[in-house]
Amino acid sequence: RAQDAVQEGFARAIRGRRGFRGSGSLEAWICRCVLNAARDDRRKVSFDRAFGDELPSVTTADPPDATVRRAILELPQRQRDALFLRYYLDFDYGQIAEALGIRVGTVSATLHAARTALGHVLTEVA
Repeated sequence: RAQDAVQEGFARAIRGRRGFRGSGSLEAWICRCVLNAARDDRRKVSFDRAFGDELPSVTTADPPDATVRRAILELPQRQRDALFLRYYLDFDYGQIAEALGIRVGTVSATLHAARTALGHVLTEVA
């Protein structure tokens, strides 16, 4: 499912390339297209079906790892997106702000809230 969403996001970026105004980073604009495609896909499919194959079950994975993954999936969409961009794609705050269409201060607050929520989960697991 994730690969399909990425492929669809890139296809949308190519089809809508005239929508890129050049005022920001092309990388952030493409990332936004991919994030939007992933969101659209999630709207069409139930939570269990969309993420069931990607999450390890508690019996086949290290329980703390599974708990953290589930906690990330329970975060609000903006927090998940910000975490993904920051820690998986290594975007800086400015790039995240541009990709998500929010201000840099909002990025900081969003990441702080996400880390705090995950910190509570990690504390409970430990």
